[in-house]
Amino acid sequence: MSIGLIALLDDVAGLAKVAAASLDDVAAQAGRAGVKAAGVVIDDAAVTPRYVVGFAAERELPIVGRIALGSLRNKLLFLLPAALALGAFAPWAITPLLMLGGAYLCYEGTEKVYEALFPHKAHAHAAKRDEAAGDAQALEDRKVSSAIKTDFILSAEIMAITLAALPEGSIWMRAAVLAVVAVGITVAVYGGVALIVKADDAGVAMAANGSPSAFGSLVRGLGRALVKGMPGFLKILAIVGTAAMIWVGGGILVHGLEGYGLPQIGHAIHAVAAGAAGVAGLLGGTVEWLVTAAGSGLVGLVVGAALIPVTSFLLAPAWNSLARLRTRAA
Repeated sequence: MSIGLIALLDDVAGLAKVAAASLDDVAAQAGRAGVKAAGVVIDDAAVTPRYVVGFAAERELPIVGRIALGSLRNKLLFLLPAALALGAFAPWAITPLLMLGGAYLCYEGTEKVYEALFPHKAHAHAAKRDEAAGDAQALEDRKVSSAIKTDFILSAEIMAITLAALPEGSIWMRAAVLAVVAVGITVAVYGGVALIVKADDAGVAMAANGSPSAFGSLVRGLGRALVKGMPGFLKILAIVGTAAMIWVGGGILVHGLEGYGLPQIGHAIHAVAAGAAGVAGLLGGTVEWLVTAAGSGLVGLVVGAALIPVTSFLLAPAWNSLARLRTRAA
């Protein structure tokens, strides 16, 4: 009886070692894949805060929470199984789907540029697009929906990069790594976004510190700096987020065209970036990245500009008609 128990415990210990090794492997693969997706993660973090600008302070965290839950749902319920299924049965479909998402990012980003440059025309465009939107709650719902759609595209890119970075293995191992990356990135991005959007409130609390000590004075100074600096920082972040949408979307389209035998645009961008890097010397890597992003952004602007009238005169009217039909049916 004791020998059997010892053997059972030995088997349990062996299984525990295998499980621990598997967990270590998942964590290591998730870490490596997450590093490769870091660029898109930064873009995601830069894009999101602009969706809460203009809302009451008490609505900021709830809106971020709604977007975060939508992001997690995107990744775990839709993108993870879709990535595994497409990778196994229809890898040819991944590129066109990513390109479709890239075109959406180009449209979203270019629309913001259009609003800044031509506010009156942009207002007419927004009126056609948002015809179905009404009260403040409807506006918030639309903003959250738009943010979740944008997150879906960026998350799809993150999941695609993660999947491409994984070595061959069992489907369960790949699913576990994708799930770890999905949860980790969502927590990191939206935790950071929550800190950003509430930093001014933290500054107000710090500025109200009544301690007469030197440390209290330092805290009050930091609080005042936060209160004064956050509006400008949020504006800069909104600009960066808009630019990120355009260059990420354009980059997806450029890489997709290369996969379909149309590498000319990608080669031209690379040649200009490499030439600029050669001239820049020690800053060559940074300059090459900036020129590549600018080239991808130019492509994104062209595509987004072409999609604005298509959305105004075709897609938005059709969508609003469907919304009215749903409202009447309800």
